[in-house]
Amino acid sequence: MNIVSAEGPLRTYRDLVASGEWDRDPAQELAAEMLQMLQNRLKNYDPKRSGISGWRGLLQREDPPQGLYLYGGVGRGKSVLMDIFFETNAVVKKRRVHFHQFMQDIHAAIFEARKNHDSKDAIKSVAKDLAKDTWLLCFDEFQVDNPADAMIMRRLFSKLFERGVVMVATSNRPPIDLYKDGLNRELFLPFIELLQTRLEVMHLDAARDYRLDLLQSRPVYYTPADAAAEIALDEAFTRIGGAGTAAPTEIRHQGRTIPIALELNGVAKTTFENLCAHALGSGDYLQLAQAFHTLVLSGIPVLGPELRNEAKRFVHLIDVLYEHRINLICSADALPENIYAMRDGHFEFERAVSRLQEMQSVDYLSQAKS
Repeated sequence: MNIVSAEGPLRTYRDLVASGEWDRDPAQELAAEMLQMLQNRLKNYDPKRSGISGWRGLLQREDPPQGLYLYGGVGRGKSVLMDIFFETNAVVKKRRVHFHQFMQDIHAAIFEARKNHDSKDAIKSVAKDLAKDTWLLCFDEFQVDNPADAMIMRRLFSKLFERGVVMVATSNRPPIDLYKDGLNRELFLPFIELLQTRLEVMHLDAARDYRLDLLQSRPVYYTPADAAAEIALDEAFTRIGGAGTAAPTEIRHQGRTIPIALELNGVAKTTFENLCAHALGSGDYLQLAQAFHTLVLSGIPVLGPELRNEAKRFVHLIDVLYEHRINLICSADALPENIYAMRDGHFEFERAVSRLQEMQSVDYLSQAKS
């Protein structure tokens, strides 16, 4: 996507429709209008004025603009619209982050606050530090499935909102369904009430699944893994990632790190070597699946006896991606049925082959993660 107007999300959306790159959709246009209104409200916003205490605060206090929570199904344009809003927003102190990565960072910061400062209220300390550097916080794929996250979110976000931080989020579910059926969910319900108070909630019910259209328009499995395949993977990453600036990132889990060469709007691009040549397991791949909806993976080799450990990890990776309905776009030196060159463990790899083949199907792509 090359059309991003400095005027903001609404002008960009209308330019995309005018160019034929997007079809007009009333739900998307309404979301663009709501993001534009929020952008306009943020032009002269200063959260320092919203945090003034005492009698001066009563006279000078500036209420922060209400944020926005966009939810809807797969490929409806939520992330792209939010990222256009983020990219064109004049707020200097802003951060766009995948929610899963954000909570990893928060847990690490709370641990450091308790270790270094012996803080009795580490969450308050972390929120204070975060609010100094972030006035606008944009989350992609807002979801809560971790009890440890659920237990700190009300206090953390209460402190952030008190300090004037404005939040925009995309999700595949409405606020009332967050942490549904989770452990001690009744303790989480006040956070949902807080979220609905501080953010406008909009169901982006667009008519088409644009991501599915993009995925179906090109192959998702390229062989051999040569220069031409790498060009195709780069093009797929840009096409599915949409608007915004791609950047390297990493997944951290229990002291291990998975380097991600590029990430954009829930799409990760990395190599077989990064995921399967190191001591990683299903728990690490689960973190990857929770963080991204699409994985662009290059350089899957033919797995001979010298790559026995890599082959086992690859089987675990495919199992996790398949079970969590992650889109996989990849390059390999052979077709799925010819990747595994060993006899032992063939049953497990037959399952991986079957799943690799199914992951190329329209049925699988239409059910993939939002």
